Amino acid sequence: MDTIASLFSFITTPVSWVIVQFHKVYGAIFGPDTGWAWGLSIVSLVILIRICLIPLFVKQIKSTRAMQTLQPEMKKIQERYKNDKQRQSEEMMKLYKETGTNPLSSCLPILAQSPFFFALYHVLNGIATGDQIGVINESLLASARKAHIFGAPLAAKFTDSQSTVEALGATLMDVRVVTAIMIVMMSASQFFTQRQLMTKNVDTTVKTPFMQQQKMLMYVFPVMFAVFGINFPVGVLVYWLTTNVWTMGQQMYVIRNNPTPGSKAQAAYLERLTKHVTHHGKVRRRSEKTIVKAIVAKGRDRNEFERKFINALSKAGLAAQADGVVIKSESQAVAQAEDGTPTAGGTGTPKRQQPKRQSKSQRQSGGATAGAAKSADEQVSLSKSDDEPEDAKPAAPAKKAAQKQQPGAGTRSKAQSGQRKGPQRPKSPSKK
Repeated sequence: MDTIASLFSFITTPVSWVIVQFHKVYGAIFGPDTGWAWGLSIVSLVILIRICLIPLFVKQIKSTRAMQTLQPEMKKIQERYKNDKQRQSEEMMKLYKETGTNPLSSCLPILAQSPFFFALYHVLNGIATGDQIGVINESLLASARKAHIFGAPLAAKFTDSQSTVEALGATLMDVRVVTAIMIVMMSASQFFTQRQLMTKNVDTTVKTPFMQQQKMLMYVFPVMFAVFGINFPVGVLVYWLTTNVWTMGQQMYVIRNNPTPGSKAQAAYLERLTKHVTHHGKVRRRSEKTIVKAIVAKGRDRNEFERKFINALSKAGLAAQADGVVIKSESQAVAQAEDGTPTAGGTGTPKRQQPKRQSKSQRQSGGATAGAAKSADEQVSLSKSDDEPEDAKPAAPAKKAAQKQQPGAGTRSKAQSGQRKGPQRPKSPSKK
């Protein structure tokens, strides 16, 4: 531990100073020697650190989504160069460089808060051993040693002996019960956070090794917290429990308002957005406009949930625009179909008119007229092919012949249309 303390000594003094400042505020309310004053000081330190880490968290979300998008390409590279590990790593690095992604970006929040964690651990360990750390003087050290959270001192650990716990003014049973409950809550919050990410915010259409890795971490992290938690002081357990609860709430907000494309969370979000837009007739928030803009830009590459969203807007007489706004579409306005192409329902393209259904008599009379006209055209063409000049043969006899042949042609077509194919059975004589 001395080696770790020496590595993070540069941040021990700022952490202890922040805790002391919060302790002054809460000490004036709850009393300087109470567990509430020191416990809330640690919680406030966590909140302050996590607020400062929000930009890194946003970068982590973007990096995680970019990695999920690249999983199919990464799988192809692994299969193509499975016998050449060096070429495989080179192609992976080339892919990361082209897309601007970094696999380590998803670990940035954890890495960024690690120095604060070790500094806080060193401060609380100094309180347990009676050493002055940072700006914590003798009076603050004595006050912190008197502080108890539900009967457990801030510096007590699950593995402490009875004599050590009694020196801090508590009983071994109280310390172990409180630390065990906090370890279980810490592991459960970590498991729920990872499970929420796997079940709601992962693209279910892509099965990649990345998903298996995340599923494994869902079970590994809680076990790690349980194993290492028995060696953490109560104050550090308060720190980790608070940061896990913060992470869980922050992730719930991100999943609800900015879900991963193709996930169950996106389906629920677009369903809520559809009801909101169809009720108000427009998009209000900037984040909603950003999502609608991304959906419109995809065109034919939209997933199932995004196509349902566009179709629902079309049915409601609305149309999503390229800038993310939603406008009312007129009967001849340009809309977009599932695949991004214009449709006949709300576009300038006219609807195809289906021909009216004709009766049997109309179809038969139409066939007779067509047959007569055809025979007349044949006669005219034959007359034109003769040696005589065209003006020597009047067209009137051809027209008369066509008129004479028209009833016969109609009769034949009528008989043919009503006659069955193949041998026919003779009609039975009528009984009189």
